[in-house]
Amino acid sequence: MTQFRPLTTWEKFVLTVRRRWRGSGFWYGLAIAVIWPFVVFGTRLRWRGGEHIPHTGGVLLAMNHVSFSDPIFDVAFTISHGRMPRFLAKSELWDVPLVRSVLGGGGHVPVYRATAKARDAYRGAVEALNRGEVVAFYPEGTYTEDPDGWPMKAKNGIGRIALVTGAPVIPVANWGTQEFLPPGSGRPRFFPRRRVEVVAGPPVDLSAWLGGPRTRTALDGATAAIMADVTNLVAGLRGETPPAKPFDPAAKTAGLPAAPPAAEPPVAEDERPAS
Repeated sequence: MTQFRPLTTWEKFVLTVRRRWRGSGFWYGLAIAVIWPFVVFGTRLRWRGGEHIPHTGGVLLAMNHVSFSDPIFDVAFTISHGRMPRFLAKSELWDVPLVRSVLGGGGHVPVYRATAKARDAYRGAVEALNRGEVVAFYPEGTYTEDPDGWPMKAKNGIGRIALVTGAPVIPVANWGTQEFLPPGSGRPRFFPRRRVEVVAGPPVDLSAWLGGPRTRTALDGATAAIMADVTNLVAGLRGETPPAKPFDPAAKTAGLPAAPPAAEPPVAEDERPAS
């Protein structure tokens, strides 16, 4: 089994400086350059599994979400293995002038939640994958609500995008970012230095759903398979056994199970990628 090899501070810095401008856009690259030294010197960072990220072509990264700082470490992990990730991020961030420059220049995809433009994020992700980009995805949509920090039941958007495009889905897990920057806190904890670990696994096996009808059942099944692989990686980092079933935020009210979702028709023909 491949073991973690801690990166030296110099290796971390050189890898990031070397790659931050490669397809990043000026403001995105500048943000990486400004933030990354604080991460290098403020944490004990280890990672492995980067060889699973394809060197070329469209790829989806499915990641767990436990801290506002997750994207910082996930960006560092991805670019240090030769690729520049594009994130799906809530549209409200585009209302902040400097943040808008960073996200827009970096080619990230705005998510207009609960609006008529919500499907734009789906189309933007598909277009990015068809261009051969790396699209980074937090399938849970927000920080996990699981009391113990395990990945919770995800929305099936990533399953839909994966089945429509056929792009490989690489599960990525991190642990320790919630200690570096706890959810709801705006102050990172630099002392003592927290250990942050990031690991990627092999592509998720979605063969049971690829090529079949893209019904709600298929999308949910593909998404569950993706999250199961992410959860197994988190379990490896934590050295613990995950819950038998992921926490379902829709079912927490009054302790009752969530109502089964209504049937959904297959994806329309105009949502399929161009051949």
